[in-house]
Amino acid sequence: MVSIAKRLGVHRETVAQWRDRFLAEGVVGLESDKPRPGRPKTIPAERVQAVLTITRMTSPEDATHWSVRTMAKVADVSPASVQRIWAANGMKPHLIRTFKLSKDPKFEEKLVDVVGLYMSPPEKALVLCVDEKSQIQALDRTQPGLPMKKGRCGTMTHDYKRHGTTTLFAALNVLDGSVIGSCKKRHRHEEFLAFLKELDKKTPKDLDLHLVLDNYATHKHPNVKAWLGEHGRFHLHFVPTSCSWLNLVERFFAQITSKAIRRGAFDSVAELVDTIQDYLRCHNREPKPFKWTASAEAIIEKVNRCREIYETLH
Repeated sequence: MVSIAKRLGVHRETVAQWRDRFLAEGVVGLESDKPRPGRPKTIPAERVQAVLTITRMTSPEDATHWSVRTMAKVADVSPASVQRIWAANGMKPHLIRTFKLSKDPKFEEKLVDVVGLYMSPPEKALVLCVDEKSQIQALDRTQPGLPMKKGRCGTMTHDYKRHGTTTLFAALNVLDGSVIGSCKKRHRHEEFLAFLKELDKKTPKDLDLHLVLDNYATHKHPNVKAWLGEHGRFHLHFVPTSCSWLNLVERFFAQITSKAIRRGAFDSVAELVDTIQDYLRCHNREPKPFKWTASAEAIIEKVNRCREIYETLH
Protein backbone atom coordinates (compact mmCIF):
# COMPACT_ATOMS: atom_id res chain seq x y z
CA MET A 1 0.00 0.00 0.00
CA VAL A 2 2.84 2.40 0.83
CA SER A 3 4.60 1.69 -2.46
CA ILE A 4 1.37 2.35 -4.40
CA ALA A 5 0.87 5.63 -2.57
CA LYS A 6 4.40 6.75 -3.39
CA ARG A 7 4.03 5.79 -7.04
CA LEU A 8 0.76 7.75 -7.41
CA GLY A 9 1.80 10.65 -5.18
CA VAL A 10 -1.16 10.29 -2.80
CA HIS A 11 -1.56 9.52 0.90
CA ARG A 12 -1.64 5.86 1.88
CA GLU A 13 -5.05 6.40 3.52
CA THR A 14 -6.42 7.32 0.10
CA VAL A 15 -5.12 4.03 -1.32
CA ALA A 16 -6.67 2.15 1.60
CA GLN A 17 -10.03 3.87 1.10
CA TRP A 18 -10.22 2.95 -2.62
CA ARG A 19 -9.08 -0.60 -1.87
CA ASP A 20 -11.86 -1.02 0.68
CA ARG A 21 -14.42 0.32 -1.82
CA PHE A 22 -13.23 -2.20 -4.39
CA LEU A 23 -13.48 -5.06 -1.90
CA ALA A 24 -16.98 -3.97 -0.88
CA GLU A 25 -18.49 -2.99 -4.27
CA GLY A 26 -16.19 -4.37 -6.94
CA VAL A 27 -15.35 -2.45 -10.12
CA VAL A 28 -18.63 -0.51 -9.89
CA GLY A 29 -17.36 1.18 -6.76
CA LEU A 30 -14.41 2.63 -8.69
CA GLU A 31 -16.39 4.15 -11.56
CA SER A 32 -17.17 7.41 -9.78
CA ASP A 33 -16.42 9.22 -6.57
CA LYS A 34 -18.86 9.24 -3.70
CA PRO A 35 -21.07 12.30 -3.16
CA ARG A 36 -19.20 14.85 -1.12
CA PRO A 37 -20.66 16.66 1.89
CA GLY A 38 -21.82 20.21 1.54
CA ARG A 39 -24.78 22.24 0.51
CA PRO A 40 -26.61 20.75 -2.52
CA LYS A 41 -27.11 22.79 -5.66
CA THR A 42 -30.08 25.13 -5.35
CA ILE A 43 -30.14 26.70 -8.81
CA PRO A 44 -32.03 24.52 -11.30
CA ALA A 45 -30.43 23.64 -14.63
CA GLU A 46 -33.03 25.73 -16.48
CA ARG A 47 -31.96 28.86 -14.60
CA VAL A 48 -28.29 28.15 -15.33
CA GLN A 49 -29.05 27.75 -19.04
CA ALA A 50 -31.04 30.98 -19.00
CA VAL A 51 -28.05 32.86 -17.55
CA LEU A 52 -25.80 31.46 -20.26
CA THR A 53 -28.26 32.27 -23.06
CA ILE A 54 -28.84 35.82 -21.86
CA THR A 55 -25.09 36.36 -21.54
CA ARG A 56 -24.37 35.14 -25.07
CA MET A 57 -27.33 36.50 -27.01
CA THR A 58 -28.27 39.83 -25.39
CA SER A 59 -26.83 42.92 -23.73
CA PRO A 60 -28.22 45.27 -21.06
CA GLU A 61 -30.00 48.47 -22.06
CA ASP A 62 -27.30 50.76 -20.71
CA ALA A 63 -24.13 48.81 -21.52
CA THR A 64 -22.39 46.79 -24.19
CA HIS A 65 -21.95 43.70 -22.01
CA TRP A 66 -23.18 42.09 -18.82
CA SER A 67 -21.53 42.47 -15.45
CA VAL A 68 -21.95 40.06 -12.54
CA ARG A 69 -24.36 42.38 -10.76
CA THR A 70 -26.48 43.37 -13.77
CA MET A 71 -26.87 39.71 -14.72
CA ALA A 72 -27.71 38.74 -11.14
CA LYS A 73 -30.50 41.31 -11.09
CA VAL A 74 -32.02 40.12 -14.37
CA ALA A 75 -31.64 36.39 -13.67
CA ASP A 76 -32.78 36.71 -10.02
CA VAL A 77 -29.74 34.93 -8.61
CA SER A 78 -26.87 36.09 -6.45
CA PRO A 79 -23.77 37.72 -7.99
CA ALA A 80 -21.68 34.86 -6.61
CA SER A 81 -23.91 32.38 -8.45
CA VAL A 82 -23.47 34.27 -11.71
CA GLN A 83 -19.71 34.24 -11.19
CA ARG A 84 -19.73 30.47 -10.61
CA ILE A 85 -21.89 29.82 -13.68
CA TRP A 86 -19.66 31.94 -15.91
CA ALA A 87 -16.50 30.37 -14.53
CA ALA A 88 -17.83 26.83 -14.98
CA ASN A 89 -18.68 27.57 -18.63
CA GLY A 90 -15.60 29.58 -19.53
CA MET A 91 -17.48 32.86 -20.09
CA LYS A 92 -15.76 36.23 -19.57
CA PRO A 93 -18.11 39.00 -20.76
CA HIS A 94 -15.70 41.73 -19.61
CA LEU A 95 -13.07 40.61 -22.13
CA ILE A 96 -13.07 41.08 -25.89
CA ARG A 97 -10.67 40.15 -28.69
CA THR A 98 -10.38 41.78 -32.09
CA PHE A 99 -10.53 39.93 -35.41
CA LYS A 100 -11.06 40.52 -39.10
CA LEU A 101 -11.84 38.02 -41.82
CA SER A 102 -9.87 38.60 -44.99
CA LYS A 103 -11.90 39.36 -48.12
CA ASP A 104 -8.95 38.77 -50.42
CA PRO A 105 -10.21 36.72 -53.43
CA LYS A 106 -6.83 34.93 -53.46
CA PHE A 107 -6.79 34.30 -49.71
CA GLU A 108 -6.15 30.57 -49.83
CA GLU A 109 -3.60 30.84 -52.64
CA LYS A 110 -1.53 33.47 -50.80
CA LEU A 111 -1.89 31.69 -47.46
CA VAL A 112 -0.62 28.38 -48.84
CA ASP A 113 2.26 30.19 -50.55
CA VAL A 114 3.47 31.99 -47.41
CA VAL A 115 2.96 29.10 -44.98
CA GLY A 116 4.77 26.86 -47.46
CA LEU A 117 7.79 29.18 -47.28
CA TYR A 118 7.77 28.95 -43.48
CA MET A 119 7.36 25.19 -43.17
CA SER A 120 9.31 24.07 -46.24
CA PRO A 121 11.68 26.86 -47.35
CA PRO A 122 13.33 26.51 -50.77
CA GLU A 123 16.94 25.37 -51.06
CA LYS A 124 19.75 27.87 -51.72
CA ALA A 125 17.51 30.73 -50.64
CA LEU A 126 16.71 32.98 -47.69
CA VAL A 127 13.15 33.64 -46.55
CA LEU A 128 12.89 37.18 -45.17
CA CYS A 129 9.79 38.67 -43.54
CA VAL A 130 9.86 42.36 -44.42
CA ASP A 131 7.78 45.29 -43.20
CA GLU A 132 7.93 48.84 -41.86
CA LYS A 133 7.15 49.87 -38.31
CA SER A 134 6.15 53.42 -39.08
CA GLN A 135 5.58 56.49 -36.91
CA ILE A 136 7.65 55.32 -33.93
CA GLN A 137 7.45 58.33 -31.63
CA ALA A 138 10.38 59.74 -29.69
CA LEU A 139 8.50 60.49 -26.49
CA ASP A 140 10.07 62.13 -23.47
CA ARG A 141 8.34 62.07 -20.09
CA THR A 142 7.64 65.40 -18.38
CA GLN A 143 9.02 64.18 -15.04
CA PRO A 144 11.37 61.37 -13.96
CA GLY A 145 9.61 58.18 -12.94
CA LEU A 146 9.81 56.57 -9.52
CA PRO A 147 11.79 53.33 -9.16
CA MET A 148 10.20 50.00 -8.41
CA LYS A 149 10.16 48.88 -4.79
CA LYS A 150 8.45 46.26 -2.67
CA GLY A 151 4.69 46.53 -3.10
CA ARG A 152 4.92 49.14 -5.90
CA CYS A 153 5.77 48.88 -9.57
CA GLY A 154 7.89 51.43 -11.38
CA THR A 155 6.09 54.59 -12.47
CA MET A 156 6.19 57.03 -15.36
CA THR A 157 4.16 60.15 -16.05
CA HIS A 158 1.05 59.81 -18.20
CA ASP A 159 1.92 62.94 -20.22
CA TYR A 160 4.90 63.36 -22.53
CA LYS A 161 6.74 65.59 -24.98
CA ARG A 162 6.92 64.68 -28.66
CA HIS A 163 10.26 65.00 -30.41
CA GLY A 164 9.42 63.52 -33.80
CA THR A 165 9.15 60.07 -35.35
CA THR A 166 11.16 57.48 -37.23
CA THR A 167 10.30 54.41 -39.30
CA LEU A 168 12.01 51.06 -38.82
CA PHE A 169 12.44 48.95 -41.96
CA ALA A 170 13.15 45.37 -40.90
CA ALA A 171 13.78 41.99 -42.54
CA LEU A 172 13.49 38.95 -40.27
CA ASN A 173 15.45 35.88 -41.36
CA VAL A 174 13.00 33.00 -40.82
CA LEU A 175 15.81 30.45 -40.59
CA ASP A 176 17.85 31.86 -37.72
CA GLY A 177 15.82 34.82 -36.38
CA SER A 178 18.39 37.49 -37.18
CA VAL A 179 17.12 40.89 -38.32
CA ILE A 180 18.43 43.40 -40.83
CA GLY A 181 17.04 46.78 -39.81
CA SER A 182 17.33 50.40 -40.83
CA CYS A 183 15.64 53.56 -39.53
CA LYS A 184 14.48 56.18 -42.01
CA LYS A 185 12.64 59.47 -41.73
CA ARG A 186 9.79 58.49 -44.03
CA HIS A 187 8.27 55.32 -45.47
CA ARG A 188 7.70 56.07 -49.14
CA HIS A 189 8.66 53.82 -52.03
CA GLU A 190 12.04 55.59 -52.18
CA GLU A 191 12.90 54.43 -48.67
CA PHE A 192 11.61 50.92 -49.37
CA LEU A 193 13.72 50.71 -52.51
CA ALA A 194 16.78 51.86 -50.56
CA PHE A 195 16.10 49.10 -48.02
CA LEU A 196 15.88 46.49 -50.80
CA LYS A 197 19.29 47.63 -52.01
CA GLU A 198 20.58 47.29 -48.45
CA LEU A 199 19.28 43.70 -48.34
CA ASP A 200 21.01 43.05 -51.65
CA LYS A 201 24.33 44.16 -50.16
CA LYS A 202 24.02 42.43 -46.78
CA THR A 203 22.98 38.96 -47.98
CA PRO A 204 25.05 36.32 -49.82
CA LYS A 205 24.94 36.94 -53.58
CA ASP A 206 24.54 33.24 -54.41
CA LEU A 207 21.21 32.94 -52.57
CA ASP A 208 17.74 33.82 -53.80
CA LEU A 209 15.73 36.10 -51.52
CA HIS A 210 12.07 35.30 -50.89
CA LEU A 211 10.42 38.32 -49.24
CA VAL A 212 7.12 38.01 -47.33
CA LEU A 213 5.33 41.38 -47.51
CA ASP A 214 1.97 43.00 -46.89
CA ASN A 215 -0.02 44.85 -49.55
CA TYR A 216 1.18 48.37 -48.77
CA ALA A 217 1.23 50.47 -51.95
CA THR A 218 4.95 51.29 -51.75
CA HIS A 219 5.76 47.59 -52.09
CA LYS A 220 4.13 47.58 -55.52
CA HIS A 221 5.31 50.93 -56.85
CA PRO A 222 6.39 50.95 -60.53
CA ASN A 223 9.94 52.01 -59.60
CA VAL A 224 10.16 49.12 -57.14
CA LYS A 225 8.87 46.68 -59.77
CA ALA A 226 11.37 48.00 -62.29
CA TRP A 227 14.28 47.50 -59.89
CA LEU A 228 13.09 44.01 -58.98
CA GLY A 229 12.93 43.17 -62.69
CA GLU A 230 16.67 43.84 -62.87
CA HIS A 231 17.44 41.77 -59.78
CA GLY A 232 16.11 38.31 -60.44
CA ARG A 233 17.10 36.81 -57.10
CA PHE A 234 14.34 38.80 -55.35
CA HIS A 235 10.96 37.05 -55.15
CA LEU A 236 8.03 38.81 -53.46
CA HIS A 237 5.25 36.91 -51.67
CA PHE A 238 2.28 38.99 -50.50
CA VAL A 239 0.16 37.94 -47.54
CA PRO A 240 -3.64 38.18 -47.98
CA THR A 241 -5.23 41.52 -47.14
CA SER A 242 -6.05 42.00 -43.42
CA CYS A 243 -3.61 39.21 -42.51
CA SER A 244 -0.66 41.03 -40.96
CA TRP A 245 -0.50 38.19 -38.40
CA LEU A 246 0.85 36.01 -41.20
CA ASN A 247 4.04 38.07 -41.43
CA LEU A 248 6.47 36.88 -38.74
CA VAL A 249 8.29 40.21 -38.58
CA GLU A 250 5.20 41.59 -36.79
CA ARG A 251 6.16 39.35 -33.88
CA PHE A 252 9.57 40.97 -33.81
CA PHE A 253 7.98 44.43 -33.88
CA ALA A 254 5.88 43.49 -30.83
CA GLN A 255 9.04 42.32 -29.09
CA ILE A 256 11.09 45.46 -29.71
CA THR A 257 8.13 47.63 -28.69
CA SER A 258 7.66 45.92 -25.33
CA LYS A 259 11.37 45.60 -24.53
CA ALA A 260 12.93 48.82 -25.83
CA ILE A 261 10.41 51.44 -26.95
CA ARG A 262 7.17 51.55 -24.92
CA ARG A 263 8.78 52.43 -21.57
CA GLY A 264 11.58 54.49 -23.04
CA ALA A 265 12.12 58.22 -22.65
CA PHE A 266 13.83 59.88 -25.62
CA ASP A 267 14.81 63.53 -25.85
CA SER A 268 15.36 63.33 -29.62
CA VAL A 269 14.76 61.14 -32.66
CA ALA A 270 18.49 60.44 -32.77
CA GLU A 271 18.34 58.92 -29.27
CA LEU A 272 15.37 56.77 -30.30
CA VAL A 273 17.23 55.54 -33.39
CA ASP A 274 20.30 54.73 -31.29
CA THR A 275 18.13 52.70 -28.92
CA ILE A 276 16.61 50.75 -31.82
CA GLN A 277 20.03 50.06 -33.34
CA ASP A 278 21.39 48.93 -29.95
CA TYR A 279 18.47 46.53 -29.61
CA LEU A 280 19.12 45.14 -33.09
CA ARG A 281 22.77 44.54 -32.26
CA CYS A 282 21.91 42.75 -29.02
CA HIS A 283 19.19 40.71 -30.72
CA ASN A 284 21.51 39.58 -33.52
CA ARG A 285 24.21 38.39 -31.11
CA GLU A 286 21.97 35.52 -30.02
CA PRO A 287 18.99 35.47 -32.41
CA LYS A 288 16.16 33.00 -31.91
CA PRO A 289 13.78 32.18 -34.78
CA PHE A 290 10.01 32.24 -34.42
CA LYS A 291 8.82 28.75 -35.30
CA TRP A 292 5.67 28.54 -37.41
CA THR A 293 3.61 25.46 -36.52
CA ALA A 294 0.10 25.92 -37.98
CA SER A 295 -0.49 24.24 -41.32
CA ALA A 296 -2.31 26.05 -44.11
CA GLU A 297 -5.08 23.43 -43.99
CA ALA A 298 -5.67 24.01 -40.27
CA ILE A 299 -5.82 27.79 -40.75
CA ILE A 300 -8.23 27.52 -43.68
CA GLU A 301 -10.47 25.19 -41.70
CA LYS A 302 -10.58 27.62 -38.77
CA VAL A 303 -11.25 30.61 -41.03
CA ASN A 304 -14.09 28.74 -42.76
CA ARG A 305 -15.68 27.97 -39.38
CA CYS A 306 -15.48 31.67 -38.46
CA ARG A 307 -17.09 32.63 -41.75
CA GLU A 308 -19.93 30.22 -41.19
CA ILE A 309 -20.60 31.70 -37.74
CA TYR A 310 -20.27 35.24 -39.09
CA GLU A 311 -22.74 34.57 -41.92
CA THR A 312 -25.18 32.93 -39.52
CA LEU A 313 -25.16 35.95 -37.20
CA HIS A 314 -25.37 38.49 -40.01
